[in-house]
Amino acid sequence: MSSPWQLLTRPAREPIRRWVLSAFPRHTGGGPIDYDHPHGDPGLFGPGSAVWRVYSDFPGMLAGGLAALMLQTLHPLALAGVWDHSNFRGDLLGRLRRTTAFVGGTAYAPREQAEALIERVRKIHTQVRGQAEDGRPYAADDPDLLTWVHVTEAYSFLQGYRQYSTMQLPTNAADRYYDETRRVAEALGARQVPRSEAEVDAYLQKIQPELEYSERSRVVLRVLSRVRLPVPAAGLTRDVFLHAGAALLPPWATSLLQRTPMQQAQARLAARALRSLAPAFRAALSDGIASRACLRVGASPDILQQWR
Repeated sequence: MSSPWQLLTRPAREPIRRWVLSAFPRHTGGGPIDYDHPHGDPGLFGPGSAVWRVYSDFPGMLAGGLAALMLQTLHPLALAGVWDHSNFRGDLLGRLRRTTAFVGGTAYAPREQAEALIERVRKIHTQVRGQAEDGRPYAADDPDLLTWVHVTEAYSFLQGYRQYSTMQLPTNAADRYYDETRRVAEALGARQVPRSEAEVDAYLQKIQPELEYSERSRVVLRVLSRVRLPVPAAGLTRDVFLHAGAALLPPWATSLLQRTPMQQAQARLAARALRSLAPAFRAALSDGIASRACLRVGASPDILQQWR
């Protein structure tokens, strides 16, 4: 029997579904991933993992991904790689799509395909190197930079789940999640990757003296603020998710990014709006890659709504 909320959101499901699939097609730069075969293959994590639960929540993941981008603009060496080697001005949406495909693929794809994704990104990283504005050399395969990128993403995705999911994180679930996600970071070459919430908090505290809000940061964030998703009401949709992403930033980052009182108020309003919209997104995407991965291993997708 349908719940009152399911009945209420049913008319919105198909438009939302088209919205998501047009903005984030289910393929990678290396071709489509087969999330349905081979049967029984749990991939890198499996249905009992914290990763499968956290990453199954689209609103939190999209808002979290945007928050991670904001944080990443604060590291001069990581930002230099984006500045020198990506067409972020003309194709920031493409970067978002590639990141989404990589995160989803390494989480839910069968093991062989997940490992192929990691290897492909490792090879790309070997070609990304240069000098930052201050003359320091950088390389995308630098283990410390890989750790920074991983931590900002893992932290932001978890905060997105906490803010915009209906599920309450049980005790130690955050530690399980961080311990699981570090496997992908380490496979890419990261080192000394935090494996618990306490270690992530300590890492973010320790790295703050290396961060700065530069003119390059401002340029990238301006481009992000103008990105247009190929969906109806693109400007409104973008602003809701961008401000909802900003609501996930830790206080020190909000301060370092010089976010104004007006922007902070907009973030709070967007967070409330996204929490109210989130159930409609879940209903529309009930057959997403997380559900398909569950069926591949013979598990009910309902397991993603339960912690154990």
